Formats: sequence, C-alpha cells, structure tokens
Amino acid sequence: MTPDIYATRKAGVLLVVISAVVFSSAGVFTKSVSAEPWVIIFWRGLAASAFTLVYLALRGILRSEIVVFGWPALVVTLMGAAGSAAFIPAFKLSTVANVAMIYAAVPFAAAALSWIFIGERPGRVVLIASLAALLGVFVIVWGSLGSGQILGDLLALFMTLMLAGIMVVYRKYPDTTAALPAALSSVVLLPVAILMGTPSAVIPAELPVLIAFGLVFAVASVTLSEGARRLPSAETALLSILEMPLAPILAFLILAEAPTVEVMIGGCIVFCSVLWSQIHQARL
Repeated sequence: MTPDIYATRKAGVLLVVISAVVFSSAGVFTKSVSAEPWVIIFWRGLAASAFTLVYLALRGILRSEIVVFGWPALVVTLMGAAGSAAFIPAFKLSTVANVAMIYAAVPFAAAALSWIFIGERPGRVVLIASLAALLGVFVIVWGSLGSGQILGDLLALFMTLMLAGIMVVYRKYPDTTAALPAALSSVVLLPVAILMGTPSAVIPAELPVLIAFGLVFAVASVTLSEGARRLPSAETALLSILEMPLAPILAFLILAEAPTVEVMIGGCIVFCSVLWSQIHQARL
C-alpha cells in the first residue's frame, strides 16, 4: 500500500467512524420527543439543510458545489431523502436497538450492489465479515418476531438499502459532491412533511432538541459521504455499522430502553465482525 493510498484510506476510516458515532444518537433524539415522525423530519431537515448550506457559504464553496452537481449527486439526494423518510418512523415503530441492528445488513447490501452495478468484487475478509454481520441481523430479527414491530423493522431495512446505494454511488463516482446532496435531501422532504404532518404543532420545548438533531444529522451525513469517497463500498458499510453497538447503549443509558438478549448477542457479532475486518485490512 503506497503512502498516498494509505493516507486516503486512513482519512476515509476516520471520517466514517466519526459519522457512525454521531449517527448513533439518532434513535435517542427521535424517541426523546413526542412529536410525530413528519414533524421531526421537517424540523430536523430544516435545521440540517440550513447548517450545511451556511457551512458551504462560509467556506466559499457553495457555488462550486452547485456547479459540479451532476446526476450522481441527484441520485444521492433522492436516495438520501427516501432513506430519511423511512428512518424516523422506523424508530417510532420499533426499538432503537432493532433499527440499529437491522442497519447492520448494510455491508451485505453495499457489497452486493457494488458487485452488481460497478463490478467491485469484495475481498475474502470483507465478504466473511459482511456475512457475519448479516448473521447478527438474523439474530435480532428472530428475537423480534411476534412483537408487532414488523413495520418499523421493514422501514429500517429500506433505509439500509438506501444508504448502501449512496455508498455505491460515491464509490463509483468519487468526485460527486458530498455536502450539497446531504442538504438537498432534507430540503426535498420539507414540502412532503408539510403535506403529511403539521410542523407548526411542534411543542416549543422540543424545538431545541430537533434543531440539535439537525446539526448532528448534517455532520454525520457529510462525514459519511466524504469517507465513502475514499473507501470501497463494503468497507465503508462495515465501518459505519460501528454505530450499531453504540445506539442501544445510548438508548439504555438515556431512555432506559433495555436491549433484549438477542440484540446483545447480535450486537456483539456485528462489532466483532467490524473489528476483525479492520485488523486484517490494516495488515494489507
């Protein structure tokens, strides 16, 4: 591995890990307010897009981001919007642990989509780790059967597919702008949220929480996109699921939402698969 490639990969790993840590708070933000999903989507999206656009303007790169905004960026924008629309209701209809662990299927999805659409065949280590993560998902889903959370789990699975698709687009077109699609994916949902919900009905005391959620989401989205440019899709996905063990821990500490035995077992499988893959990748 040459110094340039090593530096690029190191930066990619750091960015995706930061994104995973920040994203792990999403379930806590969602469940700590009483607002309905579309109200959360509106205010979080408004704050996230505003923060991101101001950030781009202050850096003086907003114009350049608009100039290079091509069809891959449009695809990322639409998939990001679709994923966000499923993300928040999933937490409301299921547990934080379940949604988080279902997202663990993203390495398998990203590896499969990369193989199908861009011919990037995953290496043996990534493939084994992805299958191990998928096993963890099966353990979680098995434990949730009959709990009445199937709709939330299906929304979580849809969100997983959308994020895996975004990773593949950035891998195929690494020059695709990252920040602007993240902002626009929130903007796209604003009129939908107005039609589907009642944003004006938000409780004033919950508004600061939703604005903070928007800032967190903006940071997580941009760092994930930037990291995905620098790493293979499957590896990006594997690193991003470091969020999975963290999210249930935060839910337990802040919301007193205790994970089931199946969730804990599945989380251990996921975490160990990521750790094992990264140890082997670092030796290459």
